[in-house]
Amino acid sequence: MTKSTSSNKSGSNAVSTLLDTLDLEPLEKNLFRGQSPQYGWQRVFGGQVIGQALVAATRTVDEERSVHSLHGYFMRPGDPSVPIIYEVDRIRDGRSFATRRVVAIQHGHAIFSMSASFHVLEEGLSHQIDMPDVPGPNELPSEKVLKEKYLHSAAENVRAYWERERPIELRPVNMEHYISSKKLAPVQHVWFRATSQLPDQASIHQSVLAYASDMTLLDTSLFAHGKSVFSREMQVASLDHAMWFHRPFKADQWLLYAQDSPAASGSRGFNRGSIFTEAGELVASAVQEGLIRIRNR
Repeated sequence: MTKSTSSNKSGSNAVSTLLDTLDLEPLEKNLFRGQSPQYGWQRVFGGQVIGQALVAATRTVDEERSVHSLHGYFMRPGDPSVPIIYEVDRIRDGRSFATRRVVAIQHGHAIFSMSASFHVLEEGLSHQIDMPDVPGPNELPSEKVLKEKYLHSAAENVRAYWERERPIELRPVNMEHYISSKKLAPVQHVWFRATSQLPDQASIHQSVLAYASDMTLLDTSLFAHGKSVFSREMQVASLDHAMWFHRPFKADQWLLYAQDSPAASGSRGFNRGSIFTEAGELVASAVQEGLIRIRNR
């Protein structure tokens, strides 16, 4: 991502803000500074830190190499009122692969660390699992329609989250989890895309996808318990996050996030996600474990 492509004047303000947030300021070789949008949140959204760390790593790698995997750990909640410093360690540059380690720092402490691997594009064996058979995004109500239908009866913290202009539009295939406390199978399918066109640069689409991949994944482990990330009796936080990028994609076109949670124990929920294009191509996978602790009353 370069400064010249970070602004999207014709797009929504929310997407422009996201691109500006992902456009890190270079401070020194291997050292970058990121800012957080001032939304009044008590902590920085985890997807923002993942996306910014990926941008920092990408800027130290030759352009012919593209990220194919990342693995990160959240250590402390981020403070949105102060900048985040990203320090990149150029661990290895091989003929085919390059490896980077990134540490995000605030108040003198690491809040997040990530390893990322970059690969020169190669031809080779290819296969994938089938996309789930679910309604397409155009068969589902838009986010605007969902807000008009459900927000008036939602809790205050839920309304505050959904009423802001957002860079990513979400269209859940099933709304039952969001409007009831019924215990459901720990599976969800959500269509999503950027709310306006992104610059035609693969690294930007990868960083936006990394940002969006943290938006609904942790909530999947709460389906089986009739809870959600908005439940006031729950303390929830991402603990780690891993992604694999399989094929090229556009984050401003509809993508299906097929998620499940095979297990939860010890106040931790384990979640998996597969990301497909409308044409059924599997373009990325994500795995995350999160804290799902019941607060002591």
